[in-house]
Amino acid sequence: MSNVAMEAARLIDMLPESDKNFAYEFIKKLVIAWDPDFTKTTAEEAVAIESAEKSGFIDSAEVDWDNLDKMF
Repeated sequence: MSNVAMEAARLIDMLPESDKNFAYEFIKKLVIAWDPDFTKTTAEEAVAIESAEKSGFIDSAEVDWDNLDKMF
């Protein structure tokens, strides 16, 4: 988590409960405005995804679940 995100979380945590909820809803609206389908990734997420894809993981859509013994 970035320093800015940690500082924002620390500041929000200092608020009264009703204001915490307001801040949360406001941040959620910002994220939805930024990406209404939640399809964008952060730079850190992109690196993690690329690493996972290169690690040899298998997409569950590619697995023949009825014949797992033939997979390997």
